[in-house]
Amino acid sequence: MRLKKADRDRLVLVVGTLFSVPFILFSMTGGFLADHYSKRTVTIWTKFFEIAVMALAIAGLGLQNLNLEMAAVFLASTQAALFGPSKYGLLPELLPEPRLSWGNGVLELGTFLAVIAGGVAGAVLADKLPGHQGWSGLIFLSLSFVGLIFSLDITKVPAADPIKKFRANPIGDLWAQGRLIRKDRVLWLAVLGNTYFWFLGALLTANIAFYGTDVLHITATRTGILQAAVAIGIGLGSLAAGYLSGGKVEYGLIPLGSLGMTVFGGLLSGHHLSFSHVLVLLAALGFSAGFFAVPVNALIQHRPDEKDKGGVIAAANLLSFVGIGGAAGVYYVFQHYGHFSPPSIFLSASLVTVAATICVLYLLPDALLRLLLWSATHTLYRIHLEGREN
Repeated sequence: MRLKKADRDRLVLVVGTLFSVPFILFSMTGGFLADHYSKRTVTIWTKFFEIAVMALAIAGLGLQNLNLEMAAVFLASTQAALFGPSKYGLLPELLPEPRLSWGNGVLELGTFLAVIAGGVAGAVLADKLPGHQGWSGLIFLSLSFVGLIFSLDITKVPAADPIKKFRANPIGDLWAQGRLIRKDRVLWLAVLGNTYFWFLGALLTANIAFYGTDVLHITATRTGILQAAVAIGIGLGSLAAGYLSGGKVEYGLIPLGSLGMTVFGGLLSGHHLSFSHVLVLLAALGFSAGFFAVPVNALIQHRPDEKDKGGVIAAANLLSFVGIGGAAGVYYVFQHYGHFSPPSIFLSASLVTVAATICVLYLLPDALLRLLLWSATHTLYRIHLEGREN
């Protein structure tokens, strides 16, 4: 069924809201679970929850019932909100600090490879199985079982803070974590950077979908390939950033990633671009985003005390989906009231990224110094360090 443009824009807002609200409501609960219980245990039980949600998704897709499908989106996001703090909190418990950036690079590569597969598969199934999307639900369910099987092989880890008390008020809990985070300027800016990263990602994801249909006039499958280009770029950029961090958390890479996102986002606002040009630019934008995301995530995982990691990661998770929800609202305003074209949205996002980068460099000037030193030691000079762990 082809929707009118106004209905399509409204549906983007509704789905974006349903996707984001659970992270605002339940991320702090996920942080409590990650600290109070073993993160491995939380991971396994959230996988069982995911299986139940996918069963609901099968019913919604099979019956072509939009309300059931929307409920499945909400519950799938709830599962992700409960799972996220344990997923990212496991890394510093399983890896030594010199391997943390590398681990984040591998994790982000795996995450965005999954995004690639999901985006392309979803577009192909939309073209190949119109009116028979129940089969798509069966694929979701099968993948959930695969995830459960892999989760059983995670190394057992103890609970970080088994005496931690549960706060029923997520806003109060977020406020408490926010006060803790703000004591560390680098950590606070990393959390804000993470929020902006997901805001920008959600805004561009929606924009790419409509850039494909409204500007390039291509099929859903080829639009899925454009989405895949970004995901591949982020995955490879994350892996490269993890490797180039050189056994430490190198936040000098953040302004380099931000510069790349600005430049390639601005180039995407050009007129008369071909499909191949857009594909390359989106991959380059994603690669730059990987350089931004890896040090930001590593800082969020590394800088809090062991007993506070789950709560801090949960707060960052919650705020990232405030960003995603905000992106849905901003996109709706751009489209419905501002009548922005997809190229104009790319340009606007680039200009905002420039402003955000200047602000961060003003507040944290040593990030620029670290970038210059990192550039020098990887081009003009070759420095080999021994005994860094000491």
